[in-house]
Amino acid sequence: MDNKINCLDKGYVRLLDVYGDDLSVVNAARASYDKESNELTDKDIRLINFLAEHGHGSVFRHQFISLEVSAPLMIARQWWKQIVGSEHTEIASGSWNEMSKRYVTDIPHFYVPTPEQWRKKPANSKQGSGGNFTPEEGGISFTSELENFYQHAEAIYERALGIGIAPEQARLFLPAYGMYVRWRWTASLQSVAHFLNQRMAHDSQWEIQQYANAVYELVKPYYPHSIEALVTKEESE
Repeated sequence: MDNKINCLDKGYVRLLDVYGDDLSVVNAARASYDKESNELTDKDIRLINFLAEHGHGSVFRHQFISLEVSAPLMIARQWWKQIVGSEHTEIASGSWNEMSKRYVTDIPHFYVPTPEQWRKKPANSKQGSGGNFTPEEGGISFTSELENFYQHAEAIYERALGIGIAPEQARLFLPAYGMYVRWRWTASLQSVAHFLNQRMAHDSQWEIQQYANAVYELVKPYYPHSIEALVTKEESE
């Protein structure tokens, strides 16, 4: 199986490492009785479903997934907020290491929606999106405007670096929300499932839904029964 799924125009999610499996969930649960299974059975699968349904979360924290993600900064900050801002503090543990523009001065990349991807504000909500603009309604114009904006900002950034301004200050000229950043995230299976439930939901931002769906596709083959029990997969609208 491919361990990398592309997202949006320039981003991706890459699976780096996996620890544990569905059997390790079962054996964590059976530790209370000093029991251990050597292979997964139908009885074990029923146990996984029971544990997930009744909120026995500790057994899903012995498995870890490590991912590398490249995404616009607006997505990275939503992702991070989901982890540290969650009321489920017992599953917010993990590790996050992000590339820093204080030290790295490679060519920046920016997210540019295509003309048909610009969305209208919702009619009855203060957040989220409504339907899409057609290119004729302004999508083409705003895609072009955004590309020009990025090019102008990048030129100033390069000029600042060229005269010797410190990278940690020169980065002020880079538009933040659309700039791609890259990080590594290692988290428990329970934490990943919590992220998936929140960010695959139909009312989450479309861009982060694409990343959540990619994480789901990469992780599920390693924990098929646990993910099935823990995650509510909604049909895309």
